[in-house]
Amino acid sequence: MARAFASGGRIAVVASAVLLAGCGTTSTGSRGTAIAGLGGASTRGASSATYIEALQGGVIARLGAIDLSKSDRQRALEAEYRALEAAPGGQPVAWEGHNVSGSVVAAAPYQVGSQNCRQYSHTVTVKGEATTARGAACRNADGSWSPLT
Repeated sequence: MARAFASGGRIAVVASAVLLAGCGTTSTGSRGTAIAGLGGASTRGASSATYIEALQGGVIARLGAIDLSKSDRQRALEAEYRALEAAPGGQPVAWEGHNVSGSVVAAAPYQVGSQNCRQYSHTVTVKGEATTARGAACRNADGSWSPLT
């Protein structure tokens, strides 16, 4: 799945970036290391980790009772970013980890002032039990997404 995103998804990411370039919110300004599989998604020299960190834990953080490893949490946040940035409304972005899997579904973008925002849900399945969290995020001028609280 990551390979398909890296090759065919770049066009969608670039198109999304062009369409959403006029948006803006306050970003967290956090920096981190690049994440494999998202290298082509960043703009203006920021690392892909910057975009993931701007999600501030994403809606996956609302599932506090679920104990995910650092790598599984990273996979989950990458899926949230991909769903927000490039997935058509209603299309799931799946991820798999160690004895855990998940799926993120973003709705169609909508405007809040001059910003593009999306509602989305994240379902995580551990040992056959699915738990879903919902939220919304708006796209920043730098291409990152900030959650609405």
